[in-house]
Amino acid sequence: MDQALNAIRKDKLIVIVRRIPETQILSLAQAIFDGGLRCIEVTFDHSCPGGIEDSLRCAHLLADNFGDRMCIGMGTTLTPEEVRMAKDAGAKYIISPDTCPQVIAETKKQGLVSIPGAMTPTEIRTAYDLGADIVKLFPAFSLGPDFVRAMQGPLPHIPLLVAGGVTPDNIGAYLNAGAVGAGCIGNLVNRQWMDAGEFKKITETARMYVSAIRSATE
Repeated sequence: MDQALNAIRKDKLIVIVRRIPETQILSLAQAIFDGGLRCIEVTFDHSCPGGIEDSLRCAHLLADNFGDRMCIGMGTTLTPEEVRMAKDAGAKYIISPDTCPQVIAETKKQGLVSIPGAMTPTEIRTAYDLGADIVKLFPAFSLGPDFVRAMQGPLPHIPLLVAGGVTPDNIGAYLNAGAVGAGCIGNLVNRQWMDAGEFKKITETARMYVSAIRSATE
């Protein structure tokens, strides 16, 4: 667990992968890796029959092929059963959009890093008191860096990760406001680029995130 937590804190960016076909997942991971990023989250797909199984297969593929080089996690984790399935697939951390006591408890029981979602000071503290290692502020675009900075007053001991609308242009503002990291998807995991085989554009965008993170933290 400590290794995964340290990787997230060091990299400061988790790449969120949602509904990506198995045929593209390894090429995507390679492009992300080549861009200098090491943390990737496969989200559970609850939108269609078979979606959960597809998500687990993608996580398995990543763990089997990149587990020694990247930190693999699973997101949109809604039940204790999904926590167990995620661990079996090779996940090292569990991310949720909300604060579910049962999910947090099972995550800790399984020895995984817990990153539940929250949006208010009460939810942030509740998640942390339940055992969260990091609390995800979601959706970040509705809150902004000023909210992160404001939370450093009453809750400076709670590590915050922001997700939702994080770009190379604003990730530095979130980190400077006190966030320990961020999650990103749309600006990096671009389906049009992938379908066109333009994975180099993903690598280039990943490097932009890495550069922005370095500028904000060095």
